[in-house]
Order: sequence, then structure tokens, then C-alpha cells
Amino acid sequence: MMETTPVRAITIGGIAKAAGVGKPTIYRWWDSKCALVMDAFLERMTPKKIPDRQTKTIEALSQQLTRTITQLQGRDGKIVAEIIGEGQSDAHVLEEFRQRFFAQLLAPARALVQQGRKIGEIDKNLDTDLALDLIYGPIYYRLLVGHQPLDDAFARALPGRVMSALQAP
Repeated sequence: MMETTPVRAITIGGIAKAAGVGKPTIYRWWDSKCALVMDAFLERMTPKKIPDRQTKTIEALSQQLTRTITQLQGRDGKIVAEIIGEGQSDAHVLEEFRQRFFAQLLAPARALVQQGRKIGEIDKNLDTDLALDLIYGPIYYRLLVGHQPLDDAFARALPGRVMSALQAP
């Protein structure tokens, strides 16, 4: 349903009808449209695991950054933007997004940044949360503002620039 219907227009009644069940059946499994949409979205967009420890931290972060840009191109990015948009008027939606999607997305990167700081590949004085903002901020800025595309050229250019900013002097 998310493929063809904006998140704002999805209703529990519409989902129940499409599934051939009654609304009470839907509510037995999900307490809100937000929870159902988030589950359906997470089924498709679960972030990838951390690359093995043999990979250099900067290289592993670059790979994850490129995968994230690729995942958010097209309809999946539009769904993320719609969920964030819904969250502007419904704090529950935004909290669900942060806890269920964004925290999962950031966890592998957080571990990599901390590993990189520990072994000297990333500036040890760089705050981990600031590093994550530097990594993911440009992606979400383009996704939400739409001033430039999340295209392959961006996916090739961003990781190198961001990683050079993170490296230890």
C-alpha cells in the first residue's frame, strides 16, 4: 500500500479492506496506523549489519553511507520523508521513527565511529553524535529539502568528503 498511497492517506480501514479483514483484526496486532506503517517500512529498510572487523573503519563507514543513499533513492526515500512529515504534526510518529528506524540505522555507524576513535582512524576528540550528524545530515537534508537529488553522483562524492572530515589529524 505504501508503494501507491502517501503515508498521510493510509487508513486502518483501507489496510483492513486490502487485507480482507476487519479493523479489529488490524488493531489486535498494531495499536495505530503509525505502528503498522513503521513495521511495513522496517520490513523493507532494515539497515545492513556492520562490515566485518577486517575492514578499516573509514572504509566500512563509507560503504554504509553509500548503501544508505542508495536505499533512500526513489520510493523508499519518499516514504521516509512522508513519515518524517507526518511526525511534524504527530510526535508519536516521529518518536516511532527515531526509535525503530533511525536508532537501528545509527547503531552500526555509532559502533564504527567509536571503534575508529579507539584505534586512531577517527579523531578521538570528535564527539560521536556530531560525527553521526556529519555522516547522515547531508543525506536527510537533501531528502527533506529536495534542493539536490540523492543520486549516484552524490553517493560517490559524499563518503570521501565526510570521511576526510572524520579522520584523525
